[in-house]
Amino acid sequence: MWGWFGGGAAKKKDTAKDAILKLREQLEMLQKKEKHLEGEIAEQDAISRKMVQINKSAAMTALRRKKIHETHLASTVAQINTIEQQMHSIETANLNFETLKVMQSASDAMKKIHNGMNLDKVDMTMEEIREQQQIAEEIGSAIANLSEPADDSELLKELENIKQEQLDTQMLSAPSAPITSTPQAIKGKAIEEDEDAELMKLRAEMAM
Repeated sequence: MWGWFGGGAAKKKDTAKDAILKLREQLEMLQKKEKHLEGEIAEQDAISRKMVQINKSAAMTALRRKKIHETHLASTVAQINTIEQQMHSIETANLNFETLKVMQSASDAMKKIHNGMNLDKVDMTMEEIREQQQIAEEIGSAIANLSEPADDSELLKELENIKQEQLDTQMLSAPSAPITSTPQAIKGKAIEEDEDAELMKLRAEMAM
């Protein structure tokens, strides 16, 4: 298998490339010949039709040439078909070769990746992974338990503080009762107003 894709791989590729180039050159030459023969056949056919009434001998000569050209054309077309088939076969073979080479390269890469690996090692590795995951979970649980309080006494104390804060807030935010005047205060204020009025009246009389 390695001999297929070793140092000879590039040589095989170049050989296929050279063969296709040579076949393509030959094909182009034959196609030019095909067009030329088709032109010659058309020309001789026209001559034979032109001379058929005025020069029978010339018309027969034209038909003979036309027949020769048709024979050469048939041979040329057959060669063209053969070359096209050969080119297709070489291109297909070269494509198959390149595809197989890529597949072989992929196979070699997989062999290198899997080198030293087997089902037992895979199972052992998976078991180790599961063990380490279990250890990690146990460590995480232990750390979480360390952060938990030993009893609820501190939590209860904090809860009472919260309740007290809420009561204080409610008391401070409650509207205060309006201060109403007592009857004694109202009476005293009326007396004070009367005395002021009498004083003002006296001052007015003295001014007169």
